[in-house]
Amino acid sequence: MRLGLALGYWGRGPNPEHVPLAQEAERLGYDSVWTAESWGSDVFTPLTWIAAHTTTIKLGTAVAQMAARSPTTTAMHALTLDHLSGGRMMLGLGLSGPQVVEGWYGRPFPTSPLTATREYVDVVRQVLRREGPVELAGRFHAHPYTGPDATGLGKPLKPITHPLRPGRLPVLLGAEGPRNIAQTTRIADGWLPLYWSPTRPEVYEASLAEAPDGFLVAPMAQVRVCDDVREGLLPVKTMLGFYIGGMGHARRNFHADLMARMGYEEEARRIQRLFLEGRREEAVLAVPDAFADEISLVGPRERIAERLESWRKGPVTDLLALSPDRESLRVLAELNS
Repeated sequence: MRLGLALGYWGRGPNPEHVPLAQEAERLGYDSVWTAESWGSDVFTPLTWIAAHTTTIKLGTAVAQMAARSPTTTAMHALTLDHLSGGRMMLGLGLSGPQVVEGWYGRPFPTSPLTATREYVDVVRQVLRREGPVELAGRFHAHPYTGPDATGLGKPLKPITHPLRPGRLPVLLGAEGPRNIAQTTRIADGWLPLYWSPTRPEVYEASLAEAPDGFLVAPMAQVRVCDDVREGLLPVKTMLGFYIGGMGHARRNFHADLMARMGYEEEARRIQRLFLEGRREEAVLAVPDAFADEISLVGPRERIAERLESWRKGPVTDLLALSPDRESLRVLAELNS
């Protein structure tokens, strides 16, 4: 099982520790480093900055939001950064949800998310292969565009820049629903689970049944070496409270639905209700310690070593550590060696 460093997205401003953490991860033998975006910092600029300050570590987006860019724009970003980094780019994509797509990007959330995702990936792969002009008679991502307001002058185009690795730049998807995950095994090179519990393999077993050889499964997990497990779980619970309570509408929240499928439906709905009522601290405290614990690696070194074994036994190929400090990164590297 390879290790990756997940840095997430910025808060109020750039985190001065991100580049030093990426450099330390590279020194420790981590295979990859990943950035993210929501409605603040973008995913590619920080990754490019990290690329300029590292030499060997792979560079991934977890995830680049599809609604933020047309598929050809996303492919241009990936193609460009792959060249500048010497072939280190890994493109992770995610659809996000209606609240972000419509509220932040000002675009309609697709009526058929699976179709929209499939078309998006198709166009990206066409650009990255550069076998011919990009053409797709798509419902959501038609190339050339042929909508009712089209001029009719659109022309199929092939990228001017030749890909460094034609057709070999990995494309991964952040998918949560069972059908979306199953589709991911058919159209992508890997999957980026938001929550992964090594003790509940049945949650994803059917969706991953047809995954091909070499398919990447790269979940994120908060990793924190500390003496007090309960205190160490608080950042995990804070993250869960925000995603389950605030990253979605009461009627449509993919994160809350996932928590429910993992056996915590009553708790997920309570967290949602508290968060939407403005009782955010209560929402965080309502996150069960058991759930936060099973999707993270928190506690003394010996405890993390014991729990790490269960992560190695399943289909996980890459563990992406959301880790706040160099000591935790070092311990995880030593335990995984």
